Amino acid sequence: MKGTHLGEFEELVLLTVGILSGEAYGITVMDEIEKHTERRVSISTIHSTLNRLDKKGFIESYVGGASPTRGGRSKRLYRINTAGQHALEKARMQREKLWSLMPKNNFNYG
Repeated sequence: MKGTHLGEFEELVLLTVGILSGEAYGITVMDEIEKHTERRVSISTIHSTLNRLDKKGFIESYVGGASPTRGGRSKRLYRINTAGQHALEKARMQREKLWSLMPKNNFNYG
């Protein structure tokens, strides 16, 4: 497995792949991220992030069935695997630990 740390956007994409439960492909991942984060992203950014996550060993890809709406072409689908679940848990625990150390008065501006 190459690299075990998740960048912020990689974490968003990996979470989204997990949320979509085996129905994740480029467009659905992009739509979900835009819907829940109000952040516009390009499909090429999604694809490069999915490729990185695959190389890191956090997701698995497979070819879904062909569909008439895609001119008979198949979709490349993604699902999170055990290593990906562990990476998300680690990232979550790190963030929660850091948040717990944040002094409460750091949010008083002015």
